[in-house]
Amino acid sequence: MTAPGAAVTAADSRRHRALRVGLGTPHRVLETTFSGVGLTVAAWFFALSLLPSLLPRAAVVQGIVSGVTVMIGYGLGAAAQAVWHYLGIPSVPGRAHGVLVTVFVGLGLWAAVFTGWRQLGWQNEIRTLYGMQPASPTVWPVIIGVTVVLAVLVLVVARSLRLLFDSVFRWLGRRMPRRVAVVVGLVLLLTLIWSLLTGVLVNGFFAVANNIFAPRDTLVAADMHRPLSPERSGAPQSLSRWELLGRQGRYFVGGGPTVAQLNAVDGGGAKEPIRVYAGLQSADTVQGRADLVLEELKRTGAFQRRVLVVATTTGTGFLDQNGTDPIEFLWNGDTAIAGVQYSYLPSWISLLADQDAVRETSRVVFDTVHQYWATLPAGARPRFYLYGLSLGSLGVESILSSVNVINEPIDGALMSGPTFVNELHARLTAQRQPGSPAYLPIYEQGRTVRFTAEQDGLDRGSAPWGPTRVVYLQHASDPIVFFSPRLAFSSPEWLANGERGPDVSPRMGWFPLVTMWQVLLDLPGAGSIPWGYGHLYSVTANLESWVGVTNPPGWTAARTAKLAAVLEKRPYRSD
Repeated sequence: MTAPGAAVTAADSRRHRALRVGLGTPHRVLETTFSGVGLTVAAWFFALSLLPSLLPRAAVVQGIVSGVTVMIGYGLGAAAQAVWHYLGIPSVPGRAHGVLVTVFVGLGLWAAVFTGWRQLGWQNEIRTLYGMQPASPTVWPVIIGVTVVLAVLVLVVARSLRLLFDSVFRWLGRRMPRRVAVVVGLVLLLTLIWSLLTGVLVNGFFAVANNIFAPRDTLVAADMHRPLSPERSGAPQSLSRWELLGRQGRYFVGGGPTVAQLNAVDGGGAKEPIRVYAGLQSADTVQGRADLVLEELKRTGAFQRRVLVVATTTGTGFLDQNGTDPIEFLWNGDTAIAGVQYSYLPSWISLLADQDAVRETSRVVFDTVHQYWATLPAGARPRFYLYGLSLGSLGVESILSSVNVINEPIDGALMSGPTFVNELHARLTAQRQPGSPAYLPIYEQGRTVRFTAEQDGLDRGSAPWGPTRVVYLQHASDPIVFFSPRLAFSSPEWLANGERGPDVSPRMGWFPLVTMWQVLLDLPGAGSIPWGYGHLYSVTANLESWVGVTNPPGWTAARTAKLAAVLEKRPYRSD
């Protein structure tokens, strides 16, 4: 006979059995039962995942966005349902419960179907804006397939983690009070997972990536041309050996305009542009590579030229010809450009792995060159400029904050596509002049620093531009500039009314968690769209920026247009 108060309802009994059956057993990983609330929220999140982001999405990328977003929604809904039941909050009784479920499920399905129907049109609006071919409805099987596969994979991983947590809680529960076991288990497992993600796994990933990409750096391709001119590193007379320059270094010293090409544009009198470079293998230390570059600059006569540029490379050592060629044309070859490699990794990995390396390399190389330059008579030394694209701009910022620049100012700097980890860029944007948009700020009336986009905006400052000129070249549609972890819980200023750039879809909105994930997945595709959008900065935009930074005597807008037409026809080699 059951004691008073010990009886439970049949529903309670089934619920408690459901919680006990298979707790910590492997079949829970593949169980086919799902949270109703989780599925409803997942449908809403699927709808949100189809909304536009900064860049147009390929079908596979959209599937990845949707797959992960769906599981974020499912996890939030399932967690909310579990907490509701754990707290013992009563459900809506009777027929009202069924009505509410029907309404919420129906709205979720309607949102998913409606946004699915509109998604292709939204994407094609962006593609048309960028001058890309429109996508066809044939992308949908790929989107749905990738979404389902990725959602299943995420679900298996999540349930495997749940199994791990349950097993640890149960094992500890046999040795200590259950609540203590849960707390101790959570601390231990979360510490272990965090250590793996930030230590073993991350470091292992970077180590494997280095091993994969390092051999590529040694390859000498058929389209690499060893220079014979003494003005180039890697030439027979050079102190920096050709075979040690690295892949991108060999392309850099073997590229650029010839004297004949410069004369064809400027009418004669051109000089052979000086290009010096040190690869990772050129010396064992950063200081060693910096010393080598300084000796190369001395050997080539770089300090007798009119313009000297110390350029910070991107991950693999890449220097963008759209940023280097224009200044050589602009000054008819009377220039010297120096670069130093600090990594084997491509930019999207280097952005995570090499922030310290780029800062150290930039500062050491700059200090080494700048200290010698500062000893020369002010009237006899070249103008001194800095250049950096993407992660290279982070290196330039580290130089701009150095004491040496304050004591002996440089003449200017050009930073294209500054990354979201650039602290100076973030500070200047936050302190911008009221009324100027976040995607193209005005800072202190443009006295020193000015921001520009594909359409020249360097005349937007109301104050005279001083002797030191710093330019940020950025697109409103560049996720490398505007991504931030804060997007998870805070709407960005660059999406506010009046702050949105002309190359950002007017239909793009902000939603917690979803927008951050969408913009994060825009990062890998930022360099796979037409010039003038995302992270692809055209040669014309770079030229106009260099005109503003260096301010050549007697230069005119007509000459800029004429030179831009020539530069646009030159073949481009990507990273």
